[in-house]
Amino acid sequence: MPIEQRGVDTIPDVERTSTPRDLISILLGSNLCLGVIVFGWLPPSFGLGLWPSVTSIVIGTLVGILVTAPLALISLHTATNLSTSSGAQFGVRGRLVGSVVGLLLSLGYTALTLWIGGDVMVGTLSRLIGLPDGGATRALMYTLLAGCTVVGAIYGYRLLLRLSKVLSIGMVILLLVGVFAYAGDFTTAAPPDTPYLLGSFWPTWLLAAVAAGLSGPVAFITLLGDYTRYISPRRHSTRKVYWAGCLGLLLGLLVPQLFGTYTALAARAGLEYSGPLVDAAPFWYLGPLLLAASAGSVGNSGLMLYSMGLDLDAILPKATRAKATVMAAVVATTFVFLGSFAWDAQSAMTSFVLLLTAIGTPWAVITLIGHVRCGGQYDPDALQVFNRRARGGIYWYRAGWNVRATASWALGAAVGLTAVSTTVYEGPLLALTGGVDCSFILSGMVGGLTYTLLTLRAPVPAAGAAAEPSTVDVTA
Repeated sequence: MPIEQRGVDTIPDVERTSTPRDLISILLGSNLCLGVIVFGWLPPSFGLGLWPSVTSIVIGTLVGILVTAPLALISLHTATNLSTSSGAQFGVRGRLVGSVVGLLLSLGYTALTLWIGGDVMVGTLSRLIGLPDGGATRALMYTLLAGCTVVGAIYGYRLLLRLSKVLSIGMVILLLVGVFAYAGDFTTAAPPDTPYLLGSFWPTWLLAAVAAGLSGPVAFITLLGDYTRYISPRRHSTRKVYWAGCLGLLLGLLVPQLFGTYTALAARAGLEYSGPLVDAAPFWYLGPLLLAASAGSVGNSGLMLYSMGLDLDAILPKATRAKATVMAAVVATTFVFLGSFAWDAQSAMTSFVLLLTAIGTPWAVITLIGHVRCGGQYDPDALQVFNRRARGGIYWYRAGWNVRATASWALGAAVGLTAVSTTVYEGPLLALTGGVDCSFILSGMVGGLTYTLLTLRAPVPAAGAAAEPSTVDVTA
């Protein structure tokens, strides 16, 4: 299979051979991994029992899908990734906001997947063959997983799609077997010695709904376009692609996260997940658990790293996608080592997802509002101006930046960050919200309303307008 040569350039229609079914496969198969399963552990680790954990994850996920799934339709029309597509709203240079947000999201989730997957691999091998469970062994596992991930990410979309199709079947079987394996120890009560993290039920439940439920779909706000850009709108309707995205996100997130909640309660995993998960597993399930930790981690982190390569390629137009992917892998692996040896898992995960949700939600809302305003009509050629190191086109705005959109995002992100509640940081606006984390709601509302008001009378760039050429090729 040849290495994918496409970066963030426009995909020709002849190469857009994927289907809505492929979108479901990639969203399901890539998420059936410990890096997503571990988010199901968060609610029990916050002090919630079975049903509060399940309801927080399900409701948070459904709310997140409402915001995230429509983003898949943008790249269906632009034939490029979502960060580049956001140039229609933010400007061809202002779309760097989306590239940075996407890079941070993918970086964090890649590191988390390699971290958890590597820890479970070490734990299972320690029980199976007596492998020493120490820092050197963990470092070796992280490096091996990262190396396999780089290979998959460099080969690109086609290989990752094939891998996801296999994982969507194989991992479902492994998880079903896992339900039976942990059934004898399952309990509906929260792990012992885990009081409500925020002191009372509802604030803790809302934190779980955001950190475990909403954060799943939000992780895909810049990723969905990586897959739908390979689907042709001439052969597949907008409705089919939209519902495929909804179904893929729903199954791909709820199946692994609810398995994570189930196993966390069975293993009585309070402040740590990977160790109790391995210790509670019957000996016969260690082999399947090892396979799930290795293959699942490569599948998920491979797609995340692939997206990181695209976002870094968009930030550094001179870099090839392959070089950008290797650079991103080095940074992600560094974060894995920091996460394993320097950070507390629960605090690091919670803080990471809440902070990135706060800055990512207003970007997604503004991009969606712009999509509605332009009626889904884009000028794909004009979106590529920055990548060609040129100037001009209908998305040039002011020196390549749409100041209104960028300012709206910055204000929404700032408000969101001041309303975040984590164990390591609490925003000043919490005094006005009764200590309840409303960061994603406030950031999205403020960013969206500000953008709507600022652009109320502003003209919408007309794709394909005959009076103006799409680009003026002047070297930047």
